[in-house]
Amino acid sequence: MKPGINNYSEIGKLNKVLLHRIGDEIEGLVPDNFERLLFDDIPYLKVAQQEHDKFADLLRENDVEVIYYVDETVKALSDKNARQEFIKQFVKESDIYSDAVREALEEYLSQMTVREMVEKVISGIRKTELDVESNSLADYISSGYPYYTDPMPNMYFTRDQGACVGDGINIHHMSTPARRREALLLRYMVKYNKNFAPDGTNIWYSYDDSYSIEGGDVLVLSHDIVAIGLSQRTTVAAIERFAKGLLRNSSFKKILVFDIPKCRAFMHLDTVFTMVDVDKFTIHPEIEGPLQLFEITLDRTGKAHFASMQESLENILKTELGLPAVDLIRCGGNDAQAAQREQWNDGSNTLTIAPGVVVTYERNYVTNDMLDKRGVKVLTIPSSELSRGRGGPRCMSCPVNRDDL
Repeated sequence: MKPGINNYSEIGKLNKVLLHRIGDEIEGLVPDNFERLLFDDIPYLKVAQQEHDKFADLLRENDVEVIYYVDETVKALSDKNARQEFIKQFVKESDIYSDAVREALEEYLSQMTVREMVEKVISGIRKTELDVESNSLADYISSGYPYYTDPMPNMYFTRDQGACVGDGINIHHMSTPARRREALLLRYMVKYNKNFAPDGTNIWYSYDDSYSIEGGDVLVLSHDIVAIGLSQRTTVAAIERFAKGLLRNSSFKKILVFDIPKCRAFMHLDTVFTMVDVDKFTIHPEIEGPLQLFEITLDRTGKAHFASMQESLENILKTELGLPAVDLIRCGGNDAQAAQREQWNDGSNTLTIAPGVVVTYERNYVTNDMLDKRGVKVLTIPSSELSRGRGGPRCMSCPVNRDDL
């Protein structure tokens, strides 16, 4: 295994992965804040943790090193100065309008152990935890809301905050206020945790960049090609910035842009399209009609060149990856209702841990059976509660290191 970050495919043997064990942040969900916090339902925490632990155990059984967001952030913030810098930035980005409340929050977090503090910023700080008066109109208007700083219930979808691409990493500017501070933890992890990101690690996209991009839209198809979804959460301006930085400073030669429908059901590219073997892909059939593809390359002067790709997805993948044929495995098969049901429950959101070996939710039995019949080894995990967050095994994992193919 190469040291540090090394991720030149979607399917190379997975060596190291970053997860977040779902925690108390889920207990902050109520119907009143579903829209604000991007949920449609409330997972039962105890069972969700059991399911997540089975996911992690399955990965370990397959020789994958599992690291956790809280542990790695604690390592990054072991230095007192780094910790204070993080606290100030976290409070600053939490939409606190009162100086008194800001100061009280900084003091409150500073008195905790590092682990307690990291867990608290994820789980949210309730107004009942502090005894402080505010004279801010904004705070007065929101006085009925129970939190000073919102919980981060989407944190367990560790694919989105960043993406390890080649020997570097993206630290994403996330699309919604509900998720933006999640990537702040990754920013400090990369900056101060040298076990996670050794000196010299490239940063392809910065937390401070202005345009939204999320990791569910980033797929590393080969040593030369990265696919990215133009989606509900990833903007064209972010794609252009990421592409120019990556193509000018790495071995990658081309970006394929998948223009997918902008709706919650197709939130990210990996909810409708993933790679499961050298020549096999899962796909949700409803995107094949409206799907448009574009390519970004650099000319000899280093200037970006854009082109529309007119062939079918099957032919494009075959040509770009140098394959005699590709197999598009349709989520739900030929049953339109099964396709919609299983795509909603992330039937296309497969995590490949070695060529032709994938982790899926057991509930997507139609798609799982199709994968099995096409020669893909399917390892399933329970998902009655985890799936309520609208994300599957790929969403719940950030590969840090894979074997090269």
